[in-house]
Amino acid sequence: MTPAFKLAIGPAFVFSVLGEAGMVIAAGLSAFLLRFEFDIPPYYLRYLPLALGCWVVVKLTVFHFYDLDRSSYRFFSADDALRLARANAVGSVLSTVLLYLVAGSSFPRAILILDLLLCSLITGAVFLAGRLTLQCVSKSPDGPGREILIYGAGQAGVSLLAELRANRKLGYKVRGFIDDDPALAGIWVRGIKVLGRGSELKAVCARTGATEVLIAAPSASGGKMLKILQCCQHAQVRYRTVAALGEIIEGKAIASQIREVDVQDLLYRSPVHLDHFLIRERMEGKVVMITGAAGSIGSELCRQIARFQPAALIAFETAETPLFHLDREMRAQFPEVPFFAEIGSIQNPRRLASVMETHRPDVIYHAAAYKHVPLMEASLLDAIENNVFGTYNVITAAEDCGVGEFVLISSDKAVRPSSIMGATKRLCELLVLSHPRSNTRRMAVRFGNVLGSNGSVIPLFKQQIAAGGPVTITHPDMRRYFMTIPEATQLVLQASAMGDGGEIFVLDMGEQVRIVDLAQKLIQLSGLVPDVDIKIVYTGTRPGEKLYEELSLDDEVYLPTEHPKIKRFAGNGLTASSMQNQIRKLMKLCQAGDEAGAMRVLIELVPEYRPAKRILPFQPQEHAAKLLLPTPRPAEARA
Repeated sequence: MTPAFKLAIGPAFVFSVLGEAGMVIAAGLSAFLLRFEFDIPPYYLRYLPLALGCWVVVKLTVFHFYDLDRSSYRFFSADDALRLARANAVGSVLSTVLLYLVAGSSFPRAILILDLLLCSLITGAVFLAGRLTLQCVSKSPDGPGREILIYGAGQAGVSLLAELRANRKLGYKVRGFIDDDPALAGIWVRGIKVLGRGSELKAVCARTGATEVLIAAPSASGGKMLKILQCCQHAQVRYRTVAALGEIIEGKAIASQIREVDVQDLLYRSPVHLDHFLIRERMEGKVVMITGAAGSIGSELCRQIARFQPAALIAFETAETPLFHLDREMRAQFPEVPFFAEIGSIQNPRRLASVMETHRPDVIYHAAAYKHVPLMEASLLDAIENNVFGTYNVITAAEDCGVGEFVLISSDKAVRPSSIMGATKRLCELLVLSHPRSNTRRMAVRFGNVLGSNGSVIPLFKQQIAAGGPVTITHPDMRRYFMTIPEATQLVLQASAMGDGGEIFVLDMGEQVRIVDLAQKLIQLSGLVPDVDIKIVYTGTRPGEKLYEELSLDDEVYLPTEHPKIKRFAGNGLTASSMQNQIRKLMKLCQAGDEAGAMRVLIELVPEYRPAKRILPFQPQEHAAKLLLPTPRPAEARA
């Protein structure tokens, strides 16, 4: 007897087997009684013990093969009912064969048919009754303020209903469904009726006493979600939403994902479908290093990469406290992945070389950079030293250490930059495109603003709304591309897995979103009215800001990819020797504190850079005149 089998034979197992034996015996006795109208002749009575013994032995063996003795009454479903029917059919057929071999053809055939029908009926009824009994026992108690409606009668809504019924600790009582599909109006779903559409939500809440709505519409567009929220606000009820579609697909419990509706729900983008096989092929068993690892993008890269079983993760970061928290998180969530938290600055080539020599990474994701546009406009030399020289140091150390792949996390602000931050990121791209002196594959991934990242507008808007306003926006026509942090990092992994070196990958970020629309939606999420409860004030554009962003340059050659959300561009970079000469020149100027000289070299390297007016005196006069030409309108910009 194996240990697993020994473990299975417990009180629950014995009780289950005895119960099944009782059901089989009850079905067999009933079949005999019904066949002979409750008066079994003595001649056929002699077959009764033989038949019952045969049915018990054969059917219990078949039931065990179909795992019915290990099935839960609580979760009995249609699939379980089909499995039960198959088990009964197989058990009856095998019993019939055995009885005819032992008793011969004189055994009444009608009894065999009756036994099949009765055994199927009794076992099915017992499982169903067990589920209903347990459901009633664990039913959530009625409590004040716990009556709810589920908005969405699709698969997510049905799954949520099942979890709420099974988990009494949540304390919800579902009063009905709301769904905008007219075909679902008035139907019953798992014993709960679809009471109306969103436009009828206020009347339905008044009729049922519901005080809260759980939105189970994970595939709803941003516009659709906004309409749902407006219906909830009109009904004056609390509203929350459940898991995103990706979480449902991954099998996470929906009820455990109930949360407040966030702005990313209103800017919903269709789920990213990744080629997991390709990413795993590039990541599994590899040592991966992430610079800027404790930032928004860097930390999410750590979490995403850990899913693909790398040989080790090296988190390189200059901020001590965030790295400490990331180290604890990764060790708790991914204990099987060796994780090394390394303190250091990308401006320190000696530290970079030491870390790479110790861990010998195969892949480097370079996410460390200064990113705040207005701050960098006031700190030109610091932006150059950190972003440009830091990237140069990482690339140089990677080549010296024989790293196979280097991926730069770039920005849409690198396209026709108007800020020092954008210009330095563009120069970093040119570093990537310059001809390498080793076998390190270099590539860059360019994307826009990330919802919820450190320093994004969302936390600022929330603080301003919580303080009663006003919400400050620089310009009514200001617009940006937005992505969620998981989507951005997943597409970075997908793009890098497709790269051969010397490319810039651009992530499809959909349509640009007006910042004022974003602010208005956040105000509405708070149950307030824009420009009535919370004022929106325009403060004017800040140094280095553009009204809109672009994704590619005119001279970049588009190359198709197999992923619909990723574009690939090939551009021209300087030769390695030319780039080294320019970088050395920049270093000398920065060390001397010569802002004017450093800016002139930067503008030579990035001729499409359109700097702020205060920097124009640093440039040659003819170049400054070109840069003062009017900027094309957003409609004329390339997508």
